[in-house]
Amino acid sequence: QVQLVESGGGLVQPGGSLRLSCAASGLSLDRYSIGWFRQAPGKEREGVSCISKREGSTYYAASVHGRFTISTDNAQKTVYLQMTNLEPEDTAVYYCGAESYGNKCVNGYSHGLDYWGKGTLVTVST
Repeated sequence: QVQLVESGGGLVQPGGSLRLSCAASGLSLDRYSIGWFRQAPGKEREGVSCISKREGSTYYAASVHGRFTISTDNAQKTVYLQMTNLEPEDTAVYYCGAESYGNKCVNGYSHGLDYWGKGTLVTVST
């Protein structure tokens, strides 16, 4: 049974940093693309970042490029999203998603992924 569990969200001031974690079980990080997606109130879910050993690529949305870094710890089966220089516009629920086949994740698309976590809330505010 595949499970994705996010953690690390919270309240942070503009300019601050947070590291999100996605603990994966029941799947191999070598075979699945794992991505971070976010959904702000009243907005659609959008792709933030994705890493895929299978596809040999990573993806960053233009709005986070240079501020966020995605990484994996295969031994811990965990995917991290290091977020720096956070802005109020980064406020959202952040979800971890997994894709077993295809290239939706590495192109920033959220529709059609195979598995999702329940999300962790990130609030950037003074």
